[in-house]
Amino acid sequence: MRVENKGLKEEKRIYSVSELTEDIKTLLENTFPEVWIEGEISNFSQSQSGHFYFNLKDAKSVLRCVFFRGLNSSLKFALKDGLHCLTFGRINVYGPSGQYQLSIQRLEPKGTGALQLAFEQLKEKLAREGLFDEARKKPLPVLPLRVGIVTSPVGAAIRDIVNILKRRAPFVKIILNPVKVQGEGSAQEIARAIADFNQYKDVDVLIVGRGGGSLEDLWAFNEEIVARAIYASKIPVMSAVGHEVDWTISDFVADVRAPTPSAAAELVARQKNELCGELEHVMIRMNVSVENKIKSLAKELFRLKGAYVLKYPLNVVQVYVQRVDELNHRLSQRAKHILEVTRHRFVHLAEKLNVLSPLNILSRGYSITFKLPEMKVVTELSQLKTSDCIQTRLKSGSIVSQVLSKVESRE
Repeated sequence: MRVENKGLKEEKRIYSVSELTEDIKTLLENTFPEVWIEGEISNFSQSQSGHFYFNLKDAKSVLRCVFFRGLNSSLKFALKDGLHCLTFGRINVYGPSGQYQLSIQRLEPKGTGALQLAFEQLKEKLAREGLFDEARKKPLPVLPLRVGIVTSPVGAAIRDIVNILKRRAPFVKIILNPVKVQGEGSAQEIARAIADFNQYKDVDVLIVGRGGGSLEDLWAFNEEIVARAIYASKIPVMSAVGHEVDWTISDFVADVRAPTPSAAAELVARQKNELCGELEHVMIRMNVSVENKIKSLAKELFRLKGAYVLKYPLNVVQVYVQRVDELNHRLSQRAKHILEVTRHRFVHLAEKLNVLSPLNILSRGYSITFKLPEMKVVTELSQLKTSDCIQTRLKSGSIVSQVLSKVESRE
């Protein structure tokens, strides 16, 4: 566009939104090709495609960030709001929204190493789920005859375990399931080996571990898949990872933690002399217990030998025989008494019944008249009329007659 200004011709540059955004994008990306930025994560979210989106903030400003899946998949720890971290990446401009953002290539926790943070996060998570609870841990068998080992076939750990087992308990059968103990895919191999032993159930106890190394070297035993495989094992599991000062997630989940692979072998396989010593101790305790029991029974027998019932057993029987006779006599007397009382009561009731009996009244010259044919007792003259048939009951029989006339009583 051209405009006139005081007689001079001046040309102005007018940008489209896209042109300006593109120029800003070029300027920012060329000015800040790679930068380290420190801040606190907020508004963290993860898309279905696996990309991370969040803000980095400090006390005054907020910077939008994106961490694409191909780069964030190597993180050992989980990102969450409030995490203070160092990020490395490039500044670019997202054209559709006109926002500048940091495209992250690396991310490290501030103050705590990435692996240590991942260790603490997983430890806290599994502890909340109860994977470390002592109540669910299984005891080691007293005398295992088959020992399964999950470790590298070429490391120092397997040599130490085999040497100690052969020296201390040559009768123990050793079954090795060889796995990688560090590097990519090692955690999956360890978890699969534990599951295989549980599927075939041909060992009494499992030793899972490796020799010493850095935190990175031991990391396979800090993976969640290994922890859950140990937790799910029906076979008792002994974790034997690194040196005594090394602690891994496997140590917390396992039924028993051994400070070293050698110590695990010593705990699992007990020496013949140690077993014989314990057996001798048990035999001594058993003999003492049996002797004490015999002495106690002997005292009881001696006491019973002097008891009256054993000295004069017939007297005891006679006492009971006499008691039976006494009870029999008392029963007979009681029965006679009850019978006599009942007889007297019967006679008394019979006499009362006889007094009240109408037949007894008839014996004194009285009679009872019934109207025929319904045999209704006649008590009033009005109940009869001339020519009615009546039956008169006497003491010794009855008279049937017909009413010829009625005579009213005179009072």
